[in-house]
Amino acid sequence: MRKIVIIGPAYPLRGGIATFTERLAQELKNCGDDISIETYSLQYPKLLFPGKTQFSTEKTISAIPIHVSLNSIHPLNWVKLGYRLKREKPDLIIFKFWIPFMAPALGTIARIVRKNKITKCIGLAHNVLPHEKRLGDRLLSNYFVKAMDAFLVLSESVKKDLEGFAYTKPIRMSPHPLYDHFGEGLSRSVALEMLGLDSAWNYVLFFGFIREYKGLDLALKAMASSKLKDLKVKLIVAGEFYSDSKPYFDLVDAFGIKDRVLFFSSFITDSQIPGYFAAADLIVQPYKNATQSGVTQVAYHFNKPILVTNVGGLPELVPHQKVGYVSGLDPEEIASNILDFYAHNRAKEFSENIKVYKKKYSWELFVEQFNKLVIDLEKTQ
Repeated sequence: MRKIVIIGPAYPLRGGIATFTERLAQELKNCGDDISIETYSLQYPKLLFPGKTQFSTEKTISAIPIHVSLNSIHPLNWVKLGYRLKREKPDLIIFKFWIPFMAPALGTIARIVRKNKITKCIGLAHNVLPHEKRLGDRLLSNYFVKAMDAFLVLSESVKKDLEGFAYTKPIRMSPHPLYDHFGEGLSRSVALEMLGLDSAWNYVLFFGFIREYKGLDLALKAMASSKLKDLKVKLIVAGEFYSDSKPYFDLVDAFGIKDRVLFFSSFITDSQIPGYFAAADLIVQPYKNATQSGVTQVAYHFNKPILVTNVGGLPELVPHQKVGYVSGLDPEEIASNILDFYAHNRAKEFSENIKVYKKKYSWELFVEQFNKLVIDLEKTQ
């Protein structure tokens, strides 16, 4: 039995990365490993956090021990946690990494722990460089990268970024697995009733935190296209604004599409998510840059067709005109794909294809790649 610690967001923190941490821990536990999680007592200072709260409002009971122990901005805390883990001597520590801001804390902890000559540190990278670039990002990420014994990355795009740091230790890529903890989902009629939506209309869904790089403006411009004027279709925007909301509402007014766009501008909890995906026919992700996306894996869980843009690792996830569309960034091209979806009644065909295609995104396969990475690491010792 391996003793494994995962350092990353987890309950009582909210969000997709926290969900990922807990789902990975459960899968490793199912495989017989001794698992615990070290999560953040302070993840982001309020000054740097754009949302309303970082904490979940839903109650949960976890079979995995979760220790609220890591303060992202307190160096003495990093040292204390590092020395505790050094003494505990886990076989492996998995460091969840998605933003350079966390690099000083995580890189320092790893450097301390590795001094016990027993524990191996594995970076699990959602991103190595952020979508929204800031001065010093590369320097910070480099500090973290150099402290890892191996890396598991979620897309070829992230692998390429990692190799840009001249990283020569073991790397494996395994795609973001499904978010499969939502159950079987709801019927469309129940979902529409829950959300107060008119069943005479069709709905496409833009889901998740709203940041500039996610391209909501492109989705709004596509909805304003003359190609869609005769379609009874509305855009649902479900998620909390993490950037200024005014430009988006200004676009809605400027294009005169107020009756075609529905805003649910708050954090969507896990218990609410099935309703939004059941109500939608097509999930739209018109990102301007990306590595991979958890939203895609929620859509796959619910067998929902997806439209992504041809950026980063997104085309790796969505075979064009098999389970959805890979579009350029032109709003007119996005609109053309939405039109094709409804004009050719592709919902059933794409959904049936997803049921087969999504098998490659199982947690079992993800952990299999993780175990192969550990073997790669052992061979280098």
